[in-house]
Amino acid sequence: MTPSYGWYGDDFTGATDTLATVARLGRRAFLFLRVPEPQQLARVGDLDAVGIAGAARTMSPDEMRAELASVGAFFRDLGVRVLHYKCCSTFDSASTRGNIAVATAILHKYVAHETAAIIGGQPSLGRYCAFSNLFASFGAEGDVFRLDRHPTMSRHPATPMTEADLRQHLATLGMRDIAAIHWPVLAASPEIIAGEWQRLSKSASTILLDALDTRHVDAIGRLLQTESRRHSLLAVGPSSVAQAFFAKAEVQAESPLRSIDGPVLAFVGSLSPTTRVQVAAARSYTRLAVDPDSLLSSSEARGQIIKEAAAALAQGEHVMLSTAPEAGDVPHSATADLATASASLVDEVLKRHPVRRLAVAGGDTSSRIVGHLGYWGLEYHSQISNGVAVSLARSDDPSRDGTLVMLKGGQMGHEDLFETFLGDEAGP
Repeated sequence: MTPSYGWYGDDFTGATDTLATVARLGRRAFLFLRVPEPQQLARVGDLDAVGIAGAARTMSPDEMRAELASVGAFFRDLGVRVLHYKCCSTFDSASTRGNIAVATAILHKYVAHETAAIIGGQPSLGRYCAFSNLFASFGAEGDVFRLDRHPTMSRHPATPMTEADLRQHLATLGMRDIAAIHWPVLAASPEIIAGEWQRLSKSASTILLDALDTRHVDAIGRLLQTESRRHSLLAVGPSSVAQAFFAKAEVQAESPLRSIDGPVLAFVGSLSPTTRVQVAAARSYTRLAVDPDSLLSSSEARGQIIKEAAAALAQGEHVMLSTAPEAGDVPHSATADLATASASLVDEVLKRHPVRRLAVAGGDTSSRIVGHLGYWGLEYHSQISNGVAVSLARSDDPSRDGTLVMLKGGQMGHEDLFETFLGDEAGP
């Protein structure tokens, strides 16, 4: 059976969110950590959707071109009807880092439809697009801010969002000929929506679609299904693309995460306020601070952290390693070198004491760590919080095959996320 849907996640946490979205809608999906070999594809059997987890969000345009050409060719040869470039739901991107316009231009060459769809919101995550302007919720109360006034995203350390109008943002990144279908049209009949799409497609290579609630997502889904039956189609946006395309299936009920014998290793590389709250609430973990400068420059300091973490795991303690600064400290710069060193650190700890559960906080950090650990794919296991999935990792290394992996982006998850990951053994 040829999968109808293929997605590439520009970081691992986002890729697993789409995996969870498709699986919870009753479809069979699998996420590969690179373009799969034919024998790996055969091992997972018939699928409705195939994903590839990448790291394009941190790449330069030249690196993206090298990465995405093989991805596009794979999905074209596989015969998917929708090729989804899964970007962050806040669309944070810069001209020299994770450029969404560059990704769109590359992947558009591997589908037949002349017009690409951009879905601007994900209401299920508190991301709302109205008249092309993106809004996002923040904090426990769910207050909603226009993105250029958002307390976190407007001052993101790598890709600050100073423009909320996605047409303007994407044009600044180099995307041309952007049209838009706004929510009043999406509230009309399917015939009117289709007619507007056809009208705009005559002059626009990309069409941005608002999304304020599930009715708009459903309307977009009907449009995607119709257009993808005509020609294979590129869609850009968060997991709402998958929600739209597979909208008619019933969401699967979730079972509580059950306890697994043995300790949990968690690594925190995220600098977000949301993650800081979650770390503070992780009362069941032995926390070991990892100084970024020492990790990068001192083999002695690195060796000491590895020794302490492995020893604590051997005693049955849940261990949380963190490069994030303590409250009041000056934030460090999240660099590719630090993410690579963090991945090597986790690898060495696991060589000394393997675990069956691994949690990683931070999109860039997750991509580096999971890619370094030798996994070749992820199956959906459960949804632990809105926007955060638990996956079953597949590896040719028996000590790592079947590990439960929780990957979370900086803004995602409820306060007790790390405690919930412990399963039934977590305290009250």
